[in-house]
Amino acid sequence: MRGKSRVALSVAALACFSFLSTVSGLSEPLMYTGLSNYTFPEEFIFGVATSAYQIEGGWNLGGKGESMWDTHLHKYPNYTVDGSNADIAADSYHLYKEDVKMVQYLGLTYYRLSMSWPRLLPRGTDNYISEDGKRYYRNVFEELLKANITPVVTLFHWDLPTPLMDLGGWNNPRVVDYFEDYARVAFELFGDVVKIWTTMNEPHQHCYNGYGGTQFAPALNAHGIGEYLCTHYMLLAHAKAYHLYDKVFRPKQNGQIGITLDSFWAEPKNASDPEDVAAAENYLQMHLGIYANPIFNGDYPDFVRQRVNNMSIQQGYTRSRLPYFSQEEVKMLKGSSDFFGLNHYASFLMSPCPGDEYNVPSMDHDTGVCLEQHPNWPKPGAVWFSVNPEGFRKLLNWVNDNYIKRNNMSIIVTENGLCDLGGLKDYARISYHKKYLYQLLLAKNLDNINIQGYFAWTLMDVFEWTDGYTSKFGLFHVDFESPERTRTPKLSAQLYKQIVKTRQIDFEFLSPESSKYQSNKL
Repeated sequence: MRGKSRVALSVAALACFSFLSTVSGLSEPLMYTGLSNYTFPEEFIFGVATSAYQIEGGWNLGGKGESMWDTHLHKYPNYTVDGSNADIAADSYHLYKEDVKMVQYLGLTYYRLSMSWPRLLPRGTDNYISEDGKRYYRNVFEELLKANITPVVTLFHWDLPTPLMDLGGWNNPRVVDYFEDYARVAFELFGDVVKIWTTMNEPHQHCYNGYGGTQFAPALNAHGIGEYLCTHYMLLAHAKAYHLYDKVFRPKQNGQIGITLDSFWAEPKNASDPEDVAAAENYLQMHLGIYANPIFNGDYPDFVRQRVNNMSIQQGYTRSRLPYFSQEEVKMLKGSSDFFGLNHYASFLMSPCPGDEYNVPSMDHDTGVCLEQHPNWPKPGAVWFSVNPEGFRKLLNWVNDNYIKRNNMSIIVTENGLCDLGGLKDYARISYHKKYLYQLLLAKNLDNINIQGYFAWTLMDVFEWTDGYTSKFGLFHVDFESPERTRTPKLSAQLYKQIVKTRQIDFEFLSPESSKYQSNKL
């Protein structure tokens, strides 16, 4: 996930935020006190997450090829709010053993990380495999296994090799085949030690903000067409990689493979207004269902198909701006994930709007929904980020009702965390994790949702895309001014460590009034 710009909103969406004086239809907040009345079972997966581009650095070491983010930020050095880039980042290329120690410190046995496609395949294609890339990732995975930590590996977390971006990136259907080739190399080289894979991280944010908009690289601003082409071909690439693993590698490697999708919770601005309720549902279908439905139910949601088709006709297009899957592709997509990987951070209030402030055409204009922040939801960091724990449980129920129950599978929360502006005494993050994890417990125990695991974003402060180093999500502070990139645990690391150990939430532990914490040393 992510400010964390990876879930940043479009400029148009930000323009329609307003602070509301009264909003009806929202549930009353729970009282978060004492010990949670439910516990996490021993088999529940606790982990922490990072991504290659955001932590590794070493952008041109060991023969690594350029990613599109390398190229874009070197060409446009002021693209990030602080003029920074990820050339060094947290320097995990050299300091990965320190990262493993941090995961151990938290008492975790799972670590979600991604591989850099251009570090392994510098040209983007499989005709040349980097020996240094092979050695680096083998060392990382084996170091984790030595520490009894299971690597959960994402193949693509937005760092497309520049040679493939030069060919059009995810708007070029040939990239589907190149991704399958990359996946084959990864499975062949590391499938003996990696047993849980995700193909892609948040295709929605990547396509919506990078192809439809300008907030992420490649910043194509091809709104209304680019985001749908990107969506279409990323979904097909995912399905091809899934079936490659399922047919060729799973029989001997015995692993799992899925995908990670993301969503805000869409709360009706007025829960008693049918139009607001419909707007919230429309938003979820357009921004989550468009990715989830082909994978779990087959093809795009009916609402999405009809909406984009009708808008395309009204705008004078001779064909829909949303491509069609062939029947063979629908069959290939359906069921192409062993679990539902879900990233979630924040909620917004939804109401219908004509969308006059949006680009025409665009996904925003097609959706026809305005997003607003509730004035009572805390906003500890980036402008887009507001805290509403109850929205997490509601989103889990929406995913369960639409995809999990009918497919008899599980949810893994692959990212969840809080954005702030820094500091070791991060009480807002402590409160966030307590409350969001409690909502997960309620969803699991009261709503009977099959939730298999939870990964906190993120292990440490990282390069946060267009926010550079101004937004912080880490359980560990990283001193980006130090050549050693010194890592220091925040109070939230103590909190997460305690939850992992006790399998229960103590709402009094590390409250702002409490002095119950250890020294900030590994």
